[in-house]
Amino acid sequence: MSGHSKWNNIKRKKEKTDAAKAKIFTKIGREISVIVKAGGPNPQENSKLKDAIAKAKAANVPNDNIERIIKKAAGDTSANNYEELIYEGYGPNGVAVVVETLTDNRNRTAAEMRHYFDKCHGNLGQSGSVMFMFDRKGQIVIEAEGKEEDTVMEDALEAGAEDFNFDGDIFEITTDPNELGAVRDALEAKGYTFESAEVAYIPQTMTTLEDEEDIKWMERLIDMLEENDDVQEIWHNWEMPDEE
Repeated sequence: MSGHSKWNNIKRKKEKTDAAKAKIFTKIGREISVIVKAGGPNPQENSKLKDAIAKAKAANVPNDNIERIIKKAAGDTSANNYEELIYEGYGPNGVAVVVETLTDNRNRTAAEMRHYFDKCHGNLGQSGSVMFMFDRKGQIVIEAEGKEEDTVMEDALEAGAEDFNFDGDIFEITTDPNELGAVRDALEAKGYTFESAEVAYIPQTMTTLEDEEDIKWMERLIDMLEENDDVQEIWHNWEMPDEE
């Protein structure tokens, strides 16, 4: 299932070093800064900012950091020179990959994306080459420990969720992308906390890699993308193996 793959990605991020966490904080900070410059510093009037703040909190970014980023971006009158670009491509053995970026130099970022895909036995595609294999949805992930499935499902559907899945470790709640904020706020009001709450590209079907070399190169591709400062999010349809 798509949520299973996404949750594996989340678990993978949790195991990262402090240096990698700092990089995640920096990327979220860049995203918040761009959103503030575009729509203002008030999350009640800027729904994208409200979503980005929730995403930052889910990633354990301290509140002081979030407030400092917003204040700095609101007072910065320089032109916003970052643009959002999405790259699509295939990893080893046809794994579909979508990469969201914020860049101040599209030529540099495009060259780096092409290099990563080529180096890892994949290829960068044209716009639309893999996007048709994903659905854009709001996705909320809640840790299952200590919670009753029936209760969480009832609360989620009452809050306006479209779908609900449980895999034993986590509850995955799917929403219309435009309703993510409303559903998240309704669940938060009931006392829920989130492992993640964001608009996601959810794969319609999954791809399994059997060959050890393909797995090695796919892991390397994800690592290289995550290490790039311009990359904000990575979505793929690789059915990642369970880590016992």
